[in-house]
Amino acid sequence: MLHFEYPLGFLLILLLPLYFILRYLGIFKQFTLPLILSDWNGSTFSYSSKRIKFASFLAKFSIVLAFILMTAAVCSPVISHQKKIYTSSGTQIMFVIDTSPSMAARDMENKNRLEAAKETITEIVQKADGASFGLVALALDAALVVPVTVDHQIFFDRLNSLVIGELGEATAIGTGLSTAVYHMAQTKAPKKCIVLITDGENNAGEIHPHTAAKLAADFGINLFVVGIGTKGMVPIEYVDPVTNSVKSGYLDSFFDERELINIAQLANGSYFGAENTGALSNSIAEIVKTQDVSQSFKMINTNTFYGSACLCAALALIAFAWILCRCFLKEV
Repeated sequence: MLHFEYPLGFLLILLLPLYFILRYLGIFKQFTLPLILSDWNGSTFSYSSKRIKFASFLAKFSIVLAFILMTAAVCSPVISHQKKIYTSSGTQIMFVIDTSPSMAARDMENKNRLEAAKETITEIVQKADGASFGLVALALDAALVVPVTVDHQIFFDRLNSLVIGELGEATAIGTGLSTAVYHMAQTKAPKKCIVLITDGENNAGEIHPHTAAKLAADFGINLFVVGIGTKGMVPIEYVDPVTNSVKSGYLDSFFDERELINIAQLANGSYFGAENTGALSNSIAEIVKTQDVSQSFKMINTNTFYGSACLCAALALIAFAWILCRCFLKEV
């Protein structure tokens, strides 16, 4: 909501009509020495260029508008809005995303699986006010990309930075899950869960997925698994981050859903199959919704001041009018 800290300052605008009235009465009138270019007793010379007239009007209008903006700056314009501040912890959700080359399969409505996962997660997280989100990427190895945080913008920035193949060409589900558990084990939150998004089976890493799932259960962390993608031959294309070469072809997509179901159940979670973007969105939205907790909060008012912006705009208009008069109208 826009308001002014010193609204009485707008009385200064009354100086504008006063100025024009005084000009009309002959006060403040510019002194001119006419130079008549004409024959004796003939008509005087007049210049009636429309461009000149318009430029003159534009210069005067800029000065008037600049005066109004300076008056607004004196009045200190402020836009206030309310912001919700949570005073208690919310749910902590760690996304563990498969970035192996198979995630480049384009079977998610003309998007590859990783792109579909990024867009869906972004859409869901934007609506999840009060929750904390973190991110782990896995392939041949696993890495914490961003710890659980309430700063959703940082989460989005790091999520969008994920690249297919940057962690190798295998799928270490156990390593990815254990990395997530390690960084969530000691945090204090009413609810904690891990959301694993993958399209493959565990074929790398020294930690078995069952071991990581049981470890999550021991720390009270629920595990939800989303199996993304269709089965069968699907086109695949991605840029190898190591060689910068484009790799393309077809992938015989298949993974054992029973194993992913077992992993989820070991940590008191559930499995969701997502063969299209709609199913993927519904799955993640349901997970976030079931993990939601009641939080206490307070509303605070935040103010954004625009006095400096008005002043800068006024100075820019004055400079524009001066350039117009000196360079185009050739006034001294």
